[in-house]
Amino acid sequence: MIETQSAPEITQPLRAYRPWWRGAAIYQIYPRSFADSNGDGVGDLPGITARLDHVASLGVDAIWLSPFFTSPMRDFGYDVADYCGVDPIFGTLADFDALIARAHALGLKVIIDQVYSHTSDQHAWFRESRQDRINARADWYVWADPKPDGSPPNNWASVFGGPAWSWDARRRQYYLHNFLTEQPDLNVHNPHVQQALIDTARFWLDRGVDGFRLDALNFAMHDPELRDNPPAPENGGPRTRPFDYQQHLFNQSHADIAGFIERLRDVLDSYGDRFTVAEIGGPDPDDEMKAFTRGDRRLNSAYSFDFLYAPRLTPALVKASLDRWPAGEGIGWPSWAFSNHDAPRAISRWAAPEQAARTARMAMLLLVTLRGNIFLYQGDELGLTQVDVPFEALQDPEAIANWPLTLSRDGARTPMPWQHAWPHGGFSTAQPWLPLGNDHDALAVDRQEASADSMLALTRELLAMRNASDALLIGDMRIIEASEALLLFERSNGEERLLCVFNLGDVVLDWHPPESGPWRVVAEVGGAAIGRLPAISGMVLGVKEWME
Repeated sequence: MIETQSAPEITQPLRAYRPWWRGAAIYQIYPRSFADSNGDGVGDLPGITARLDHVASLGVDAIWLSPFFTSPMRDFGYDVADYCGVDPIFGTLADFDALIARAHALGLKVIIDQVYSHTSDQHAWFRESRQDRINARADWYVWADPKPDGSPPNNWASVFGGPAWSWDARRRQYYLHNFLTEQPDLNVHNPHVQQALIDTARFWLDRGVDGFRLDALNFAMHDPELRDNPPAPENGGPRTRPFDYQQHLFNQSHADIAGFIERLRDVLDSYGDRFTVAEIGGPDPDDEMKAFTRGDRRLNSAYSFDFLYAPRLTPALVKASLDRWPAGEGIGWPSWAFSNHDAPRAISRWAAPEQAARTARMAMLLLVTLRGNIFLYQGDELGLTQVDVPFEALQDPEAIANWPLTLSRDGARTPMPWQHAWPHGGFSTAQPWLPLGNDHDALAVDRQEASADSMLALTRELLAMRNASDALLIGDMRIIEASEALLLFERSNGEERLLCVFNLGDVVLDWHPPESGPWRVVAEVGGAAIGRLPAISGMVLGVKEWME
């Protein structure tokens, strides 16, 4: 249980109107690894539908589905071969419609990925574009002549290693691919391409989706002059790919992306209360995140990477991240995640194995108290750890190409454990596409359902606390202290005021509120109490009069 004394009942209604997505908790589902309904070792849409009751029981507002579109799966769905099709490995469009219907019946919104920066080389658009230089889609991708010596047009490097250009003999030109060779970049400067992508958005909106996560959006447009990227200065960090040696001034982040976003927003607004969140990666994405969410004609939110690759969770990291998103006119609304399908699971980055369970509980309390939208990655509610997938079992092309100097994404993509002591954790009746973690059987859903003190029970209680509090959903946030180990901040909305205090260090801290008052512990993890904060602990304090 999370309370140190009988829990105060927070019954006040919301005191301000908010769109459903503002302050929402969104649960990310990686379809390949969530639930397998047909025994082929790969998760699918019917499997997700069958398990939506579990998701709804957490108290989240929405699900985000990673790609399930038709794809050769070179990058596991982020290489789209048909934007309006469901890959047979995941099911059919009818299965998707059934998923939407079930989610909506449970009160869950449905957000899906849209990949607008590139397609698969098996997409019909690219197959036509590469035939010659005069076909109807000749300019739908980024093509360029070689230099006089036959080398690529410039020095741009691929995220996955090697040059960002590949030669095509039919056109006697290079095509751009910021990611895999099999992921050619769309020329989103072309208004016909923009219209085709907007038509794709309409297709899914007409089927009932409630919003989009826009993948790698800052890669959607390039510098038409094809200028070389300058070298990146030394920053002391590891450089595992040629991509790390450049400042990416010209292969991404073109100013005209904002205009395309505004076209897309007009379409979304015509459907009502839809939600958009941009994925914007890079060493310093803050300016783009603000630009893409500024005002009321662009995106609703941007998905921060601040915590996703952080090797340690520190008060300074939290303060720096939240300070970049103050409340203010024209400033966008942030979204936060500690783990996802592209990043090693947070508790394995932030804690030694013996502290994993304790860290998972503290991290969940911290996440639900942050200002902004929060994303839970499947398994966060169970405290799942990163799986050490051996090289011979790797599926991730980036991990294989850069072995062993990159962190494998596969270790965060392993199957959900539903039933302990069942073959493959109840995920499938067949050998799964990735191995389950050795310690995941003990963390299975059915096992945690039986315990009132489990991580699963805690997640439900903390999300219920967040959902009942205007201060946590939509309120202001003020950092009071962020020292070496102590993190203290205030969340407030109107008369509601909460103090959130965390010990992120490994020694006990003596702590009392910075001001006297009728404080009551609303929630605590790790044995936190007024006067004493054990290592890796936290609590939320409320004003007694407000809660009575």
